[in-house]
Amino acid sequence: MAQELNAAHPERLIVIQVQWQGDVSYASHSARQLARTIGFPEPHAEEIALAVQELATNLVKHAAGGSIQLSPATGQGRTGIEIRSDDQGPGIPDVDRAITDGYSTAGTLGTGLGTVNRMMDELEIRSLPSAGTHIVCQRWLRPANDGPLVRELDFGAATRPYCNSGENGDALVIKQWEGYALAGVIDGLGHGQFAQRAAQAARNYVEQHFDQPLPNLFRGVERACRATRGVVMALVRFDLRKHAFTLASVGNVEVRLFGTTSGSTQRFNPIIRRGIIGLNAPQPVCFEHPWTSDTLLVLHSDGLRTHWSGDEFAEILREPPSKVAHRLLIALGKLEDDATVVVVRSKHS
Repeated sequence: MAQELNAAHPERLIVIQVQWQGDVSYASHSARQLARTIGFPEPHAEEIALAVQELATNLVKHAAGGSIQLSPATGQGRTGIEIRSDDQGPGIPDVDRAITDGYSTAGTLGTGLGTVNRMMDELEIRSLPSAGTHIVCQRWLRPANDGPLVRELDFGAATRPYCNSGENGDALVIKQWEGYALAGVIDGLGHGQFAQRAAQAARNYVEQHFDQPLPNLFRGVERACRATRGVVMALVRFDLRKHAFTLASVGNVEVRLFGTTSGSTQRFNPIIRRGIIGLNAPQPVCFEHPWTSDTLLVLHSDGLRTHWSGDEFAEILREPPSKVAHRLLIALGKLEDDATVVVVRSKHS
């Protein structure tokens, strides 16, 4: 039996013993109700319910039952929900493969843990043959904007597929919320539909979890892209209250800083990890750097030639970011590769 949900006491732990399909439905319903009580909007409550449904279904199919625990969660100024799944079953032989969409040991579609990874912000799995499988995951409330959003940054972006084909293996991310922003360039390995599939899997994960710490985003994308060719990616998170940004990058996405008035290159030497995300890439090194009103940031994929300087484009770099992005794409883009540019500067510069 589950401990009954009480909206007046959302701090209470809910424990549900899962043995058959009816328990799966009850666990999913309880998760939806608790998520609503905590304050999640309806679409997010449905995603949380879906994640619990997948976890509970796995308990029935693979472990002859187990337990689901639901509770409110807090940490680092955030509020959300924590879900725990515990069983004493045979364990998961290969956790990385189990998270990959399409992998199944029960003749199903094999999207269970992949769905949990996409729906939840944090996911930890411990599995041993002698001790079963133990999963802990959290989903956090997204930032709420009361009133009109003050957009402090101006973004420009331009992208095109190689040889003007219809499938672009690059993707980009631009998000702004109160006091923060996120920009990123993602490059799927190779060209065509499979590169596009990889880039879109990464973009979808980042879009859904945009406000999470950068290391969490890279871990989630690593899991989301395991069934793809993989990607390289650079993400820049702006903290406008601190007048700083943090860069994390794996692979060969170019990141450059310029002075908006002079066009001169600013000193900027982040540590870039090499690898392919989705194919056991290393975790990125997060590099923090000051952000000023006189700074212009340019991100671009390797579909643009890398040997160029701000002096060559001094006049162009003074234009609005949207024009900067398009003109750099035209001037530097390679026809034989997908190409993407994202440009950022302060609105008042």
